[in-house]
Amino acid sequence: MDLITSARRDELFDSFIGDAFHLELRDDYGSPVEDTPYARWQRGEPDDFAWLAPWTALMKRVIGSGRSVRRVRVVSEPHSEYVRWEHSLTHLNLEAGEDIRWLPRHRLPQGSTFPVAGNDWWLFDDRLLAVGHFDADGRVLGSELIEEPETVAECIRVRDRLWTTAVPHVEYTP
Repeated sequence: MDLITSARRDELFDSFIGDAFHLELRDDYGSPVEDTPYARWQRGEPDDFAWLAPWTALMKRVIGSGRSVRRVRVVSEPHSEYVRWEHSLTHLNLEAGEDIRWLPRHRLPQGSTFPVAGNDWWLFDDRLLAVGHFDADGRVLGSELIEEPETVAECIRVRDRLWTTAVPHVEYTP
């Protein structure tokens, strides 16, 4: 399987036309960009969020052009420390224009299954998937691009089902 880098995946935000949707299914992620700010948060130290600025600038540009970026974060309760940290800074994503919702695992619709081996994915314009692959420690290995219509259609069904069930960030309290 061929994987693209996170930077290459982020370039897809320049080419989609209307909607980008991200399904997040992990309770912990490992990213070199997040390691230091996450450790600071764990120690109770302040953060200037400069590490997040490239992402929020991208989102402001994309969303400012009339496109939408949405996420559903499926999380376990009680929350992992990482999810508590992620929740504490989601307001920055919202300020950049993203629409983020949370869905506790115990509230998943009955019979829910996840395509693409239960990996996270970005869906661009209901036609292109960027499926995240991770190592055992949750570190991103890269994304696999998939355009196969049946797989895309299954992800669309999952997105639509979970989006209506998930709780908007402003209403979700860990």
